[in-house]
Amino acid sequence: MARLALLILGLIGLAACGATRAEQVRANDKPMRIVSLDYCADQYVLNLADREQVLALSPDASKDFSYMRDAAKGLPTVRPTAENVLVLKPDLIVRSYGGGPNAQAFFERAGIPVLNVGWTSSIDGAGMTSIPGVIQHMADGLAQGKRGEALVADFKARLAAIEPQGEGRSALYMTTGGVTTGPGSLVHQMLQAAGYENFQQAPGWHPIPLERLAHEQPDLVAPALFGNGLETPDAWSPAKHPIARAQLEQRPVVKLEGAWTACGGWFLIDAIEALSEGGAP
Repeated sequence: MARLALLILGLIGLAACGATRAEQVRANDKPMRIVSLDYCADQYVLNLADREQVLALSPDASKDFSYMRDAAKGLPTVRPTAENVLVLKPDLIVRSYGGGPNAQAFFERAGIPVLNVGWTSSIDGAGMTSIPGVIQHMADGLAQGKRGEALVADFKARLAAIEPQGEGRSALYMTTGGVTTGPGSLVHQMLQAAGYENFQQAPGWHPIPLERLAHEQPDLVAPALFGNGLETPDAWSPAKHPIARAQLEQRPVVKLEGAWTACGGWFLIDAIEALSEGGAP
């Protein structure tokens, strides 16, 4: 432990010596040694930054739940721990949750700028917490402002072209982990944007309402699937209950790729389009 502490202190000292350079990167230069600490941050780095800007991604960058997983192939990865990141001498760290709640303060004390993805609370709008606002914030932080503007324009154009097909029908969002969500979430807004009423009306995330499903059914089911389909390592997941399985067998289904809703980003438009097109009479 003592040797590890000395190593970290030494790395912090080296990084602190480069604080002036880090501030210049923040203010003027294009970062060329970007390290991303989690798969939500990976999405923005992979889509908005040049490949040669990327020093390392999170270990989850190529997993099934990573939307930009194909673009991550061939790029180095790093565990989001202080010693592993500092030794790479990045000039920008990008994160959503990676490294833990104290990561930003820690790395900034070491002289390394940190670009946070930030909380996304709405699909559209002018605020910093909307998907367009987050896109532009990330693009500017990566010195790719024009690329961000183009992505925002494409997102808004696709959203404006949606023809809601729900016509007052209800839809139930299901995950392989056996949960769903109601008002206050991006998934709730996603269903509304496609023209559906959310079958789940309780705010927050909750287990699939099996008791309600025993006597009341949604008009459409939207399961979020990953590479293994509906299989889940949790043998007790509500998604494995016969009542939940019956929804998938007896109700109209629009399958959603799990990566579309795993993080709040521009790729949510893929799910909205799928719901609108798949739910058409």
